[in-house]
Amino acid sequence: MASTIEIKVPDIGGHDNVPVIEVLVKVGDTVAKEQSLITLESDKATMEIPSSAAGVIKELKVKVGDEVSEGALIAVLEAADAAAAPAAPSPLRGEGRGEGSTSPQSASSNAPASPAPSPQPSPQGGEGAKPAPQAAGASGRTPDITCKLVVLGSGPGGYTAAFRAADLDVDTVLVERYATLGGVCLNVGCIPSKALLHAAAVIDEAEAMAAHGVSFGAPKIDLDKLRDFKTKVVGKLTGGLSGMAKQRKVRTVQGVGSFISPNEMEVQTAEGTKLIRFENAIIAAGSQSVKLPAFPWDDERIMDSTGALELKDVPKKLLVVGGGIIGLEMATVYSALGSEVTVVEFMDQIIPGADADLIKPLAQRLAKKLKGVHLKTKVVEAKATKKGIEVSYEGESIPETKLFDRVLVAVGRSPNGNKIGADKAGVAVTERGFINVDTQMRTNVKHIFAIGDLVGQPMLAHKATHEARVAAEVVSGMKSHFDARVIPSVAFTDPEVSWVGVTEREAKEKGLKVGVGKFPWAASGRAIGIDRTEGFTKLIFDEETHRIVGGAIVGPHSGDLISEICLAIEMGAEAGDIGLTIHPHPTLGESVGMAAEVYEGTITDLYMPKKKK
Repeated sequence: MASTIEIKVPDIGGHDNVPVIEVLVKVGDTVAKEQSLITLESDKATMEIPSSAAGVIKELKVKVGDEVSEGALIAVLEAADAAAAPAAPSPLRGEGRGEGSTSPQSASSNAPASPAPSPQPSPQGGEGAKPAPQAAGASGRTPDITCKLVVLGSGPGGYTAAFRAADLDVDTVLVERYATLGGVCLNVGCIPSKALLHAAAVIDEAEAMAAHGVSFGAPKIDLDKLRDFKTKVVGKLTGGLSGMAKQRKVRTVQGVGSFISPNEMEVQTAEGTKLIRFENAIIAAGSQSVKLPAFPWDDERIMDSTGALELKDVPKKLLVVGGGIIGLEMATVYSALGSEVTVVEFMDQIIPGADADLIKPLAQRLAKKLKGVHLKTKVVEAKATKKGIEVSYEGESIPETKLFDRVLVAVGRSPNGNKIGADKAGVAVTERGFINVDTQMRTNVKHIFAIGDLVGQPMLAHKATHEARVAAEVVSGMKSHFDARVIPSVAFTDPEVSWVGVTEREAKEKGLKVGVGKFPWAASGRAIGIDRTEGFTKLIFDEETHRIVGGAIVGPHSGDLISEICLAIEMGAEAGDIGLTIHPHPTLGESVGMAAEVYEGTITDLYMPKKKK
């Protein structure tokens, strides 16, 4: 006869009042002995607390946000025959990271590598998933390919997942619709745009040097050679991926993949339809540019970011619709090449997610470089005529120019979750195409995972690669979780803008008690030497602990400099840790240490009046 057992917090290394950051089960769940019930996060490690017996959860005594110590009651369990339920692996995770030190368990075993909690809402804004669809039955056909894991999409998330899985001896197939690996980022996104931004930066720097006695003359733009440079950059990276796939024995299939059942995928290839039967799948199908209906998309003069990167010509007049990161990066490129660029943004600020002070230096520089930046304004109609694209607007700042040679629409991206036959596999997808996942990147279907743009904001390659490693490791039997504290954002404009963690705006909205240390680059010897003093470095600290919780940098190379702040947040550094770390002089990087000194009141490179007591 079943008995009732109280499950309590065991010895957790002497830690007291440790916060519960995740509850992995719910009342009514059947759990195995040693299956994880809750996740705790101390200053030193993240720990999962296991059940000491197998059975059914009758009561849960803790919730997220509670603090527990050794002996605290977690749950009441109606115990079952211990022999009837398989044991789950040890719960301890690596410090601050998802990878544990437990022995890998076969992913095809009846016992999961860790419990599969109900998928958490995607971080894109709380959109709920539609009810899980009824999965289709198996086709019964003989597969052309069988594998342990199929990865759909070969962008930074997809190829990272495939390569990590292969390194862990998982038989892997990688499906990609395009002829080269790398997805949007490498082929028509991050990499080619940065190649063109480098050219733009050189043009602008050469022009600026005239004020310092070094003149190069007007640049001569050879578009064929510039496109060739961009193509070679892309080719070098995508070719490297192809080579690494072969070295790892990852089988690649070129074609459009779509699920037809929970363990089958059809791929439409140049040779016909191929059927892949898999044990596990990782969906890394990414996103695509949003196409607003107000624009005549059948006219090649209307471009999305992919079209803009083709660099077919340098239009005399270019309209950029959208003042976000992608729109402003391309505005920077085309302006440097000679286009008269007008930007229209619906919101009251360019790059709306960043603090207003961070954007101000960029806005001031763009005002000098572009024809105009118009906020709180939108395009209501665009007509294709022989003379160009005629545009009409509404809003608070109507541009003078109404006729453009080309129009770039950069108003965001939409996930491809509704375009891959996910319903046939039983995977729940939201109306907008997002797929909800848990911290192990599992969807509502236990053996199917999703990563990258599909699982919500931020839609960034560096987020996808870390999610990819987690998913691949879970497939291999490891006990990994995605538990990054922060994810940085960078606009590779001129000046570059980067931020990470809590922003001042967010702190104010949430009522957080924070303090700010801000070091102006006007006091930086390095910034003065390169005549780029418009920027600054800002650090945000928790007032009670003095731990860093956020930071931002605006200025040249800020995208490189922000990494130090990311690491400081992940490591739980205090202001003193950063300020007392010796930074090389003269560099832009030392502004990070000086911003911490500003917060601490120990700065000597600025005069800071003492606060009156």
